[in-house]
Amino acid sequence: MKLQNFHVEIAEWSREEQRAALLDLRHTVFVQEQGVPEARERDGLDVDCWHVLARDESGQPIGCGRLTPAHKIGRMAVLQAWRGQGVGVALLRELIGRARAQGWPDVALDAQVSALGFYEREGFVAYGDEFEDAGLQHRSMRLSLPAGSLDITPARDIGALPAATRSETAAARLRLLGEARHRLAIYLPQLGNDSYASTEELAELRRIAISGRSAQIRILLHDPEAALRNDHRMIALAQRLPSMIQIRMPVEEADLAYASAYLLNDIGGYLFLPEAGRAQGRAALHDRATQAALQQHFDEVWERAERAGMLQALDI
Repeated sequence: MKLQNFHVEIAEWSREEQRAALLDLRHTVFVQEQGVPEARERDGLDVDCWHVLARDESGQPIGCGRLTPAHKIGRMAVLQAWRGQGVGVALLRELIGRARAQGWPDVALDAQVSALGFYEREGFVAYGDEFEDAGLQHRSMRLSLPAGSLDITPARDIGALPAATRSETAAARLRLLGEARHRLAIYLPQLGNDSYASTEELAELRRIAISGRSAQIRILLHDPEAALRNDHRMIALAQRLPSMIQIRMPVEEADLAYASAYLLNDIGGYLFLPEAGRAQGRAALHDRATQAALQQHFDEVWERAERAGMLQALDI
């Protein structure tokens, strides 16, 4: 059984594909399913909001939500077939995390009465009387975000690493490489020269590759020929150490539609980028619970993938 069969990404309203996905989801759930007037659903606030989007393994949108500058969570929508599978919780926690990162003292929302229990389980408290909005009964709810808190409830120390900017992501990647002992798993829809190419990163990759008999670096790469054309330095290293650094290419359509990238080391550390081309994600030094779902995804795709023979020196 899969531990995770969807992922959550940050969506930018200015990007046509992501904007269309958000609007289609909301139209399906709010307008078609719940009868909310379309003019009411489109309130003109979206351009100033922070949006999140959930996609299934094939990349199809399945849920969304937003956070407004007025510190309110809203437009939480999950397709009916995906309800009860953790999608709504993942979206909500991503939005709460954004509010915490902004240093906000609290975050609010207007919940449909039928969804009160869902939000209460995440720490929200209802207040005031019920009211009608777009023909549906609602109650206002609020979640306090104490200064310095990192989660809704106290959690174990997972060694969280900042990964919100390009420089932070590069530092997290190097740290995880440096912490690795003998094994790595790297998933890359695309391999640009701004990652796994610095002198420091290559030195760590080489160290791991020659660290002993159990050494193994596995890399899944959607477009290995592009990396070869670009003379990426990691490819050159793999050509010199082909038995320790193995590269495979996904071939199934569903696998090639996967848009995220991640790095997993052998002590429970991970770096996950919901959008491979955008250096914004999350990382931790030792979080085996979160890493497990990514590791399972990697292993399954690895078994289906083909060896990228064109990258090996003399194809040996």
